[in-house]
Amino acid sequence: MSHTPHTLPHAASEEAGWRFDNTYLRLPDDFYSRTTPATFQSPKLAFFNRLLAAEMGLDPDAMETPDGAGVFSGNQIPQGAEPIAQAYAGHQFGNFTMLGDGRAILLGEQVTPDGIRLDVQLKGQGPTRYSRRGDGRAALGPMLREVIISEAIHALGIPTTRSLAVCATGEAVYRESALPGAVLTRIAASHIRVGTFEFAASLEDRESLVALTDYTLRRHYPECVGASNLTLALLEAVIGRQASLIAQWMLVGFVHGVMNTDNMAISGETIDYGPCAFLDAYDPSTVFSSIDRNGRYAYGNQPKIAHWNLSRFAETLLTQIHPDEKQAIKLATNALAEFSDQFNRHWLDGMRAKLGLFADEADDLGLIDELLQWLATHGHDFTNTFRSLNPSSPLDPSITPWHTRWIDRLARQPHSIEQSVALMEKSNPVVIPRNHRVEEALTSAVEFDDFAPFEKLIAVLRRPFQQSSDISIYQLPPPKDSAPYRTFCGT
Repeated sequence: MSHTPHTLPHAASEEAGWRFDNTYLRLPDDFYSRTTPATFQSPKLAFFNRLLAAEMGLDPDAMETPDGAGVFSGNQIPQGAEPIAQAYAGHQFGNFTMLGDGRAILLGEQVTPDGIRLDVQLKGQGPTRYSRRGDGRAALGPMLREVIISEAIHALGIPTTRSLAVCATGEAVYRESALPGAVLTRIAASHIRVGTFEFAASLEDRESLVALTDYTLRRHYPECVGASNLTLALLEAVIGRQASLIAQWMLVGFVHGVMNTDNMAISGETIDYGPCAFLDAYDPSTVFSSIDRNGRYAYGNQPKIAHWNLSRFAETLLTQIHPDEKQAIKLATNALAEFSDQFNRHWLDGMRAKLGLFADEADDLGLIDELLQWLATHGHDFTNTFRSLNPSSPLDPSITPWHTRWIDRLARQPHSIEQSVALMEKSNPVVIPRNHRVEEALTSAVEFDDFAPFEKLIAVLRRPFQQSSDISIYQLPPPKDSAPYRTFCGT
């Protein structure tokens, strides 16, 4: 493994609020490669998340400067940071391959004033030993896109990595054409993935796998440390978080688009915003990614794929779950069997809230399925339909029978109609990142250097449940004659 120390200038750390630790480096060195960041001649901040910086214990004024651009481009290294690229593997569209941070560098872990440990990663910073034939660079558009979607997901209350900054490098990256380059500063609970465990298992080195398991337990699931079977407790805890996460995606119509095992974070956060998008019209078979030709990662397949990914995770843990292989498989299988029930419970609870229902009734699933079938049949907008549901009158005559059932259901609970409406307003967003609005904002920023639409969109998406007069254009679906929306991996 490479252990080349960086020779770049250090940025002032105390004044800015950087408090770095590097516990990941205590793992065996197979898990990472020390890396010297690339440098850029004229980096410039294109986006800076002042709110997130303050939460992290950073000084926003000190960060939103040329020195800040130096840090967020990788030109300057904060005191205490130790840049590395992480090794991992993954099943990509079902096929196993060895991977690693081919265009990302982990600076280290910022310890916030509250004692929370957060990874600080530079994405698009340059080639590493894991880049294979890639250039390690990123284009401005996809990095700004990650800002938009991750901020929206966070505002919706869904666990996610965050975007602290985007730094334009002043250099071109070459794909089908020359594009302006950029570096994204991504913040995460950690970047440990299912694919990290797949990599560890591929080493056939029990000590390394045990070290990763122990590290992950202590970093993300300290409540499990006293369990009689630590590894099984870890598996069960990860299953629980993923069941909750995927249900939350489904409830707001989010399509991740590339649910490879290297894009499933062990922490339970949403990670990697490449070909993701949100539903307009409700259709479970919706696929946005240009490379997902068979619909493997379609909206309606996401729970099934999550279970598949978790099964790959469980396979890496078998030797630690129990020394007898058959017993280990039995215990892991039983744990995985809980995923569907947990997902269904989270999803059903969320759907009840979207309909203003406080208590459980046996036929609630039938009531929900009937509404979703109506949405699919008529091609109605997912977000706007739920936000527009009104106990006083149906949306249109074709939904009247369902509306009558719903009103009867509301009447059987002790809560008032006003309480139900309040619950619905807290559970159904007014705005989501409409795909056509995202593209408009990106085009304006990237092609015309006009960031006003981008900044306005971010501001609107940060208050997704607040109705106001200035957001009506952000609620509109795309024109009916629009071409099917397609997204790309942003490499």
